[in-house]
Amino acid sequence: MIPRLSTLIPTTSHCATRSISTSSHSFFPDTNGAEAAATATEEERASKPFKVAIIGSGPGGFYTAHRILKHVPQATVDMYEAMPVPHGLVRFGVAPDHPEVKNVMHTFDEVARNPNFTFIGNTSVGTYVTPGASKAQLEVSDLRPHYDAILLAYGAHEDRLLGVSNEQTLKGVMAARSFVGFYNGLPSEQDLEIDLSQSETAVVIGQGNVALDVARILLTPLEELKKTDLTDKMIRILEKSRIKHVYVIGRRGPLEVAFTAKELREMLQLPNTTFHMDQQLLASEMERAGKSLERPRKRLMGLLEKGIKESKPDQPKSWSLLFLRSPMGFTGKDDNNNSGHLAAIDLGINRLEGDDSNRKAVSTGEKESLECGLAFRSIGYKSVGIHGVPFDERKGVVPNIDGKVMDADQNLVPGLYAAGWLKRGPIGVIATTMADAYQTGDTMISDWTSGRPMLNNSSKDKQGSKPVLDLLHARGHRTVSYQDWQKIEQKEFELGAKSGKPREKFLTVEEMLKVLD
Repeated sequence: MIPRLSTLIPTTSHCATRSISTSSHSFFPDTNGAEAAATATEEERASKPFKVAIIGSGPGGFYTAHRILKHVPQATVDMYEAMPVPHGLVRFGVAPDHPEVKNVMHTFDEVARNPNFTFIGNTSVGTYVTPGASKAQLEVSDLRPHYDAILLAYGAHEDRLLGVSNEQTLKGVMAARSFVGFYNGLPSEQDLEIDLSQSETAVVIGQGNVALDVARILLTPLEELKKTDLTDKMIRILEKSRIKHVYVIGRRGPLEVAFTAKELREMLQLPNTTFHMDQQLLASEMERAGKSLERPRKRLMGLLEKGIKESKPDQPKSWSLLFLRSPMGFTGKDDNNNSGHLAAIDLGINRLEGDDSNRKAVSTGEKESLECGLAFRSIGYKSVGIHGVPFDERKGVVPNIDGKVMDADQNLVPGLYAAGWLKRGPIGVIATTMADAYQTGDTMISDWTSGRPMLNNSSKDKQGSKPVLDLLHARGHRTVSYQDWQKIEQKEFELGAKSGKPREKFLTVEEMLKVLD
């Protein structure tokens, strides 16, 4: 009996039809999306191979694969990944100084060793619906005839904009997502222009874990970072850094911060770094909340109180939590030598209104300007839809119930599923994604073993990746296997060892593939 996780994980509710879109090249079978009568008995399904395609190789995809392969012995899972290397945000999003978090890659390696698992790297599936998006090597419709189920787990590849003046025109203003991708070696971000020598002050807009990751990378002693898998390219940039002060800015108060105690504790332990925040605001907000403050939040506020009391003044570096501030726009330098480069951020001052469960930031009408040479927006990642698949543009997710995708008429789509950030939005840590993926895996297992309709309600066994690989190779496309990836990884280990690092990542797809020649 497989435990259900429905009571543990909030799922996407029924979405308004007007906000859900699909392309004209529809993926759906001719069932009107209805939950039709079962097409096979449990006995028939038990003897049939269960062919599953997973789009995306991050935690959501791997944990779902792990669940299915563990509980359905006859299942085969083919994982399609646009990059030649797997693991998604574990490789390209987790901070270099958090190697313990990256240990989940060992679990993923165990999944890949299952003989019923196949990794198909360097192969994009699904063209994004955004204007100007590059055409994918395969569309979801290319997979559908050959599988019983398809899992969408390609994550969130864009960031949310602030919507203020000069946000996308001034040098020095960028997405925290792009900066994180840059220093973690994501090939698509290696053209990002980063100059840490222009100013002593940086601001990060947002108060989640990613915001603190950015601040910590900017302030951590370089000798410590040289021991991590931070790219050599980023280390050379940090060697020229003049950054001494980082402001982490939020529009609401201390009780509404989104970072975790672990991330905060690391910031408070930075050597030779003073911590600043409004102690009176913290005290008044905690007094107002009183006994209604939940224990984890109370513990986090206690860390802030301790940080204020124990912070040593007049250190060479500092970081500040700045509350009740909303970005209004960015101002550039006036002199000819630096025209087009960030000089300051304009902030609106807020006050808080509403009860504890719904505190809102309301403008006071007052404004201030903060001089800075770098600004990182860190207000959330965003998923993007692909052609032929339902997508809720407003919520930025694939509409689903317990991971089972719904169409624009809120009917369940047989055989189509979602996991990870694409399923629930870009929130939570890897453990959250694991529970979320197991829930989707349980939904898929239940649908299969109970004889519910899947893709192409046909009695014929599906062929899985073989015809898809034949198609790709006929087009002259080069795919990458998991064994190929391990050769790439071994070379990265060898390069890293030369400079005392865990690995030195390749920064381009061409470099990765060259290892295999």
